[in-house]
Amino acid sequence: MATRGVFQLNKLVINYCEHGGSSIAVRDYLASGKLVDWAKERPHLNINVRVRNGKHPYVQAHYESSPDVRHQICIKSSDVNQPNIPKVLYQLYNRSGRKITKFTKPLYTDTPSVQGVWTPALNLHMTPEFPMEIKE
Repeated sequence: MATRGVFQLNKLVINYCEHGGSSIAVRDYLASGKLVDWAKERPHLNINVRVRNGKHPYVQAHYESSPDVRHQICIKSSDVNQPNIPKVLYQLYNRSGRKITKFTKPLYTDTPSVQGVWTPALNLHMTPEFPMEIKE
């Protein structure tokens, strides 16, 4: 995701095991060459693939907006479900890297108004003028 024209995702690190059964989907994805095609579409992104034998596979994302915080998603394969690796990569690519905050107020401003918020739906210029009489 780009914020003010700057892509927030700096680096993706894909960790997997050469022998473990939980890394089957990752090894198949790497062998198919789809990761290379995905990386060619995003030349600004640094992608590292690491072998960590004896560990479950995961993808780790490093963002520009929060260099200290790393987002990590486990992509472990099992008999029940196979991870959708392109979906995980796309999900991490489209994040801003910032912490998600819940907005509790409908409007945040430094100078709150008692009169309410102006919207284009008010159409004040289309209201008919009311008759005025000046009495002396």
